[in-house]
Amino acid sequence: MGDDIRAGELLAMGWEQGPCIGEALRCAAGMPRAEALRHLEAVLKDHEPYLGHERFGGLAHMLAESESPDELASLDEALGRFGVWGRDGIDRATVEQMAAAARIPPAIQGALMPDAHLGYGLPIGGVLALDNAVMPYGVGVDIACRMMLTVLPLPPSDIDVREDALRAAIEKHTRFGLAAAFRRGERRRHAVMDRDWSAVDGIVDMDTVWDQLGSSGGGNHFVDIGAIEFAKPFGGTPAGRYVAILTHSGSRGLGSKVANHFTRIAQARHPSLPAAFRRLAWLSLDDGDGQAYWAAMELAGEYASANHHCIHAGLMQELGLEPLVQVENHHNFAWREAHGGREVIVHRKGATPAGKGALGVIPGSMATPGYLVRGKGNPASLDSAAHGAGRTMSRTAAREAHDWPSVKEQLRAGKVKLISGGLDEVPGAYKPIGEVMSAQDDLVEVVARFDPRLVKMAEDSGPRRRE
Repeated sequence: MGDDIRAGELLAMGWEQGPCIGEALRCAAGMPRAEALRHLEAVLKDHEPYLGHERFGGLAHMLAESESPDELASLDEALGRFGVWGRDGIDRATVEQMAAAARIPPAIQGALMPDAHLGYGLPIGGVLALDNAVMPYGVGVDIACRMMLTVLPLPPSDIDVREDALRAAIEKHTRFGLAAAFRRGERRRHAVMDRDWSAVDGIVDMDTVWDQLGSSGGGNHFVDIGAIEFAKPFGGTPAGRYVAILTHSGSRGLGSKVANHFTRIAQARHPSLPAAFRRLAWLSLDDGDGQAYWAAMELAGEYASANHHCIHAGLMQELGLEPLVQVENHHNFAWREAHGGREVIVHRKGATPAGKGALGVIPGSMATPGYLVRGKGNPASLDSAAHGAGRTMSRTAAREAHDWPSVKEQLRAGKVKLISGGLDEVPGAYKPIGEVMSAQDDLVEVVARFDPRLVKMAEDSGPRRRE
């Protein structure tokens, strides 16, 4: 059993004499010996995956603290650098992950949104302002993941009347799944492909970039057709209920390749960072590599926007309609902004820009409302808000905790027809969107509510349970 492990074994494994060994032995107590040794070897090698672990999380934080180089801010100082919205709904490990990000030398100010949960490097829902530096994993792997909303001059009753045509249009004008693509002969067209793509030479395959234009990918990306309600006139559109298209996707493989390429470069620039801080490596914008990442990131942003415009234009063409309103926004990106009288680089990883008067879209889940919002420009949040409902469980846990008969009953109750999707994306895997919105009423005001009716997502690629 684990309590048979001795301190000498840990010293031989590479542990240093001190309080961490005592904590390691305490954590191992009561566990099968082989399992305990496996965990102790893994947490010593890389602390970050264990920061939120039920048994080994405290040990992981002790190891991170013991390795922290002098240039990192103290934990107490870091905690004073960011505010937390919806604190009761955010687990300790996520707050501590944000605190780690706030400790790096270029960090100035941060914020944690009410939909926050653990991520790689910066938490999802994390906002971080850096001094003249950019952090690839502060933006994330899906660079420029974004929302787009198009309001159509149709009453919601037309969703049922046109259901077959709407389903066919969605299937025709986008593709779902990690390998989603439009092959030669059916590729989408957009002016973004006429841009100068030298910023990603040697990083991405341009044939793949072409193939994935207009696709939606996997995970929590979606195309929804639903009903939107404006309580008062908006942008020349009278108050009332309309049909709307809502999409969520990003830069596909382009963003992933760029993020991982420049993260490796950033990590090489900071070899003294302890394991728990490795994914927080940054690049100076005075440096050629930092400038190269910035150019690639901005290109990925244009490409992500083009993906949405291809989908929305295709759907409107099928319906023979022009939009009444269109709103779009990134929520995985970095911006040059002025805060506190100085220019900083604001990273929003799973956070919506919410400067005063800025419009954005905050979705719920496949069966819960989303919201068109207007930012209030709260300086404490670095002009930011949540980007969605926020996960409460991992994809694996969601698959284990839910079954299709129960989910389908919930969808029927919400008048939602699911064209395709996975158990890892069911409403129960997310925080209640109403609680998230209530926790940020000082960050945004609601302009309109969107209720999904037809929902298309990727099929779950993970392990499945029988219905």
